[in-house]
Amino acid sequence: MTTTLPVPIAFELPDGWRATPPDGVGAPGAAFVALHPHPHPEAGFTANITVDGAFRPDAATLPEIADESVENLRGSAASVDIAERREVGSEEAPGLTQTLAISAVAGGALRDLIQSQVYLSMLDVDDPDKRAVIRLILTVTASQHRDVVEDFRDFVRTVRPDSGATS
Repeated sequence: MTTTLPVPIAFELPDGWRATPPDGVGAPGAAFVALHPHPHPEAGFTANITVDGAFRPDAATLPEIADESVENLRGSAASVDIAERREVGSEEAPGLTQTLAISAVAGGALRDLIQSQVYLSMLDVDDPDKRAVIRLILTVTASQHRDVVEDFRDFVRTVRPDSGATS
């Protein structure tokens, strides 16, 4: 079942990317999924961007939350290695990026994938004691990563709180 984000956000997709129902592409925990316009011909895999998030009532740091994601992936993938991780943003708007090298079965075959993850910590506008963490994820074949990662960076730069949303 598709989930909703704990806080409203707005963003713009890179040219050509198309939104698709999360349930229809096997991403039921996601609030949003977009597919790259050109599936990788040799790999039989379509690069995708997913967005999910949750309220975090605990005091977990962004690196601890990122570690949870890695452990969850390790439960379903042959291997997961952290290639890069760094904290970004400011004290008022903290974030974290990490790049993972994943070997997993996708589309019936073992594939080498790269996952770029961005974690954004956001306070609820109505209740600043409530912290939400939004996760933006690019999943792509290792051979396609260099061609698609700039689209993901462009996407991330457009993400912002949606103050015009109604509840």
